[in-house]
Amino acid sequence: MAKIKYYYDTESCRYERIRVSTWDIILNLMGFLVVCTLIGFGIFMAADHYFESPTKAALRKENEELKLYYDIIQQDMEESSQMLGVLQERDDDIYRVVFGVEPIPDEIRTAGIGGSNRYRELLEKGLEREDLIINSMERMDALKKQMYIQTKSYDEITDMAANKEELLASLPAIQPVTNKDLKRLASGYGYRIDPIYKIKKMHYGTDFSIKTGTPVYATGDGVIRWTRSTFGGYGKQIEINHGFGYRTKYAHLSEFVVKKGQKVKRGELIGYSGNTGKSTAPHLHYEVIKDGKKVNPVNFFYKDLSDEEYAEILRLSSIENQSMGSY
Repeated sequence: MAKIKYYYDTESCRYERIRVSTWDIILNLMGFLVVCTLIGFGIFMAADHYFESPTKAALRKENEELKLYYDIIQQDMEESSQMLGVLQERDDDIYRVVFGVEPIPDEIRTAGIGGSNRYRELLEKGLEREDLIINSMERMDALKKQMYIQTKSYDEITDMAANKEELLASLPAIQPVTNKDLKRLASGYGYRIDPIYKIKKMHYGTDFSIKTGTPVYATGDGVIRWTRSTFGGYGKQIEINHGFGYRTKYAHLSEFVVKKGQKVKRGELIGYSGNTGKSTAPHLHYEVIKDGKKVNPVNFFYKDLSDEEYAEILRLSSIENQSMGSY
C-alpha cells in the first residue's frame, strides 16, 4: 500500500495531503531513467578503461605479437642486408681482382625492382598499416634482387676459377726462342724504321735475331689455327689460337713441324726460324693478338726469366731502331 504524504500548510495551520499528478510521475520517472543511463554509461566507460573484455584482450595480445614479429623480421632483414654488403665487398675487392675482371657497377646492384603498379593489389585493399607492409615488401624485394645478382656473380667466378688453370697454361708467357739461341732482341713493338721503305711504320711484334734453323716453340697451350707460305710479307708463318681471346703468330720461318688443327703445349716445338718473305736477315717475327688487337709481346715474357733478364728485355724492346722485315 502506497504511503500517503502530507505537508504543513502555514496559512491554514493544518496538515494537507500531497497530491501528485500523472505528469509529475512521468517527469520523475524520466529523470530517474536519465540519471540511471548516465550512471550506467559512466560505469561502462570506467569498466572499459580499467577492465578489458576477453575479445579486446585477445586483440591486444595479437597486436603485440604481430608488432614483435614485425620488429624481428625488420632486424633479420637489416642483418641480412649487412651480410650481403660484406659479400658484395669481398666479391668486388678480392675475388674479381684475383681473376682480373671489373667489379659489378653499383647501378646494377641497386637497380629498381619494378614499376609503380607493383603493389597495386595491396594498396587497393585499404589496409590499416599498409605503409609498414609496403615498406617491408620493398626491402625484401630489393634484398632478393641483390642476392640474385650476387649468386650470378659467384657462378661467374666459379667458372673463372674452373678455367683459371687452363687460362694460365694458355697464356703466351714465354719467349718463342731460348736465350741460348738468341743473338739479340733486334726490334721491339712500336714505330720502327722499315728496312725496305726507310720510313717509320708501326711494328706490331718483336724481332728475335737468330740463325736460320733455330727451334721455335709455342709460347702457350693452344691449337694451330693455320700454317701459311707466302713470297712476301711474313713468308712462312704459323698462327696459334690459345683461347680466351689470345692468338700468337710466328713469321719468316724456314720449316713447319705442325699442321692446322694440331694441339700444342707451351714449350712444344712448332717450327724452325728462317729468312722467308720480306726479311732482310734471318730472324723470327713474333706477335701476340688479344681480342683481335695486336699487343706488345714483351709484356707476356714473365715465365722463365729473372727480374734482371726481364728488365733488359723491356729496355731493348723500347729502343727505336730498324725492324728486320717489311709487311
